Amino acid sequence: MSPAPPPVVSLGRDGVAHEARRVEFGFLRTTLQLTTGNLSQHLTVLEKAGLVEIEKGYEGRRGRTWVHLTAAGKQGLDDEIAHLKRIIEQVEENRAALRPTIAPAAEGG
Repeated sequence: MSPAPPPVVSLGRDGVAHEARRVEFGFLRTTLQLTTGNLSQHLTVLEKAGLVEIEKGYEGRRGRTWVHLTAAGKQGLDDEIAHLKRIIEQVEENRAALRPTIAPAAEGG
C-alpha cells in the first residue's frame, strides 16, 4: 500500500478539485508543484479508494486526463477541513492560555 500523501498535498489537490467540476492533470500538477509520477501515484490511491474519478480523453488532438472528486471525496475533504479547524482552534486556545499576563505598570513608581 502506498503511503498517504502529506496533508498539504491532500488538501491542495482535493481543494483544487473541489472548486472545479473537473481539473486537468497538468494544471493540478503545476498548481501543487508535484512531479507527474508523484501526482499519478496519489491519484491512483484516491481512485482505488473511490474518492476521485479519472477521465481520459482528447481536447483537439491532445490527450488529456481530468480528475474530479466523487461524492465520497467531497465528504472526505469536508471532514478533513473540519478536523483541521478543530486542531487550529485547540492550538489557538493553548497559545492564549500560555501567554504570560502582563501586569499593568505601577503608577508613580
